[in-house]
Amino acid sequence: MKFLRTVRNYLLYCGIEKEEYKALKRDAYVSNFEVWRVLHCMMTFVFLVLFIFSLFVDIMAVNRVFYLSGLIYSIGGTCFFFALKKYSLVAQFIIYLSISLLFLFGAFLSSNNPNTPAVTFIAFIIITPMFMIDKPYFMAIELTAASTVFLIWMHAVKPLEIWRIDCGNIIPFTVVGIFIHIIANSIRIKEFVLRRKINIQKDTDELTGLHNKAALTRLINEYLEDESKNSGIMLLLDFDRFKSINDNYGHDAGDSVIKQFGAFLGEQFGEGEITGRFGGDEFIVFVKDTNDPETAEKTAKRIVEGAAERVIIPDPDRKMSVSIGIALYHGEEKNYSEIFKKADLALYKTKSDRTVKYNFYSDTIIKDRK
Repeated sequence: MKFLRTVRNYLLYCGIEKEEYKALKRDAYVSNFEVWRVLHCMMTFVFLVLFIFSLFVDIMAVNRVFYLSGLIYSIGGTCFFFALKKYSLVAQFIIYLSISLLFLFGAFLSSNNPNTPAVTFIAFIIITPMFMIDKPYFMAIELTAASTVFLIWMHAVKPLEIWRIDCGNIIPFTVVGIFIHIIANSIRIKEFVLRRKINIQKDTDELTGLHNKAALTRLINEYLEDESKNSGIMLLLDFDRFKSINDNYGHDAGDSVIKQFGAFLGEQFGEGEITGRFGGDEFIVFVKDTNDPETAEKTAKRIVEGAAERVIIPDPDRKMSVSIGIALYHGEEKNYSEIFKKADLALYKTKSDRTVKYNFYSDTIIKDRK
């Protein structure tokens, strides 16, 4: 069973588990995009040179139409790659289309030299799969289909003896191409796995397991820089009288409180929010895709009540108390620091007024919410 599972993983998920592959799929798409954008630029240059030579060299003139067609497609593909998003499915489709057209180009060259065994097509079969990260069975289907079409086509245009040579070459090299793709995929995807682990460690607060300050800054900036996003809620959280816990019970007790609160936030907020420890006893929750004050208020209440119920502090006569500053995002702030300053001002107002647990920032006033 373990052997069959390993084979399945190599054919379907580049040698890793399904969940790992899903987590890395977008990174793979971005890598494909960047590689094939460069390749399309190179293809444009190569086809341009071939076309120019075909105008002056008689032996190349027979392929002039193919060179021109390749040049036009490469220019169009390059333009698409500079217009599309890196993780776009359209970009992945264009990559497969480009691979298919390269195979077609190799077949055209071979059909124009019917008395010569195929060389260019075999080179494409071996080399092209190395530049694509995807579920390996997709490429296996692509290579098998391309080889089948090639052999059927060449059977009609080449002498039987030459066709048999092609057949004896194409079949094993197709199998080799499939295995090269599987191996190359597994090597490249494992690099992504390692990089992801390093990034997670770099972005993770050791005490709570939540995002650290650097990760919070980057993720919120990425969200604010997205022109399609114009709503969000930043909640800046701070423990009340946390210093007294450290002073009276020691830093281990303080660390325990921070860990408990971090675990609570991790359970309460998921992919729809950006959650992390800003530093010390300050935390941030950034709620995406809404700037509804009622939602912000409900979220703040949930945090305040949850902290009191879930976090155990050494003083039996006290409940864990949290103060919150809230800033609503309406698409105006351009970076993390701008919206953080507003939430910080709201938090300062909350900390100075013991009658409330959270406040909203406003351009003119900070409204108390009891």
